[in-house]
Amino acid sequence: MSDVLAELRGVSRTYQKGKEKVEVLHELDLDIPDGDFLAIMGPSGSGKTTLLNLLGGLDKPTSGSVKVGDAVLSSLSNSQLSNWRSTHVGFIFQFYNLLPVLSAQKNVELPLLLTNFSAKERAKRASIALEIVGLAERANHRPRELSGGQEQRVAIARAIVSDPSLLLCDEPTGDLDRETADEILNLLQTLNREHGKTIVMVTHDAQAAGYAKRTLMCDKGKLEAREETA
Repeated sequence: MSDVLAELRGVSRTYQKGKEKVEVLHELDLDIPDGDFLAIMGPSGSGKTTLLNLLGGLDKPTSGSVKVGDAVLSSLSNSQLSNWRSTHVGFIFQFYNLLPVLSAQKNVELPLLLTNFSAKERAKRASIALEIVGLAERANHRPRELSGGQEQRVAIARAIVSDPSLLLCDEPTGDLDRETADEILNLLQTLNREHGKTIVMVTHDAQAAGYAKRTLMCDKGKLEAREETA
């Protein structure tokens, strides 16, 4: 059995909404093995994105602990979390979040500005990441010159450029047509199977979830039925 990369124990997350406290996650326990490709499905407001944010150190639990690798995220300061994210986690979102004034190459290099790499090393790593996602020949194109699928590939290259162990994907195909979505999901499978990336993907799309190794259902703050998908 693979080593556990991420471990959640007794994790709850409560938000204050006016005078009311809203519990989004309730005492979750979850193990994510190294090399896993996990899809998380569930209705809007079920806590899926909150769970993703906790795994990526973008949020902290109200109670319980979140551990990824050797780092106990719930005990790190904001600056420590920022440093940790820059090398350990890659984020892939529905709407790409590319800077329109920068080329694909420069967009991919952005996360490396938080590291000590030289400009030459940043450029080399970005070129390799673009080659992995099949966009080496589009390195000098700006986002407006790319299709939606190509923009998402650039976003994926940006997510993997620091060689993180964990990729967190929030509806990565939600803005794409079926054919393009399948191309992106095949790319995620390749990153998982051939490059050893552990992937956690939030999705509403059952077909997208079918590309993962397993699916968990999130509802009313709990992880419920578990469905093997591949």
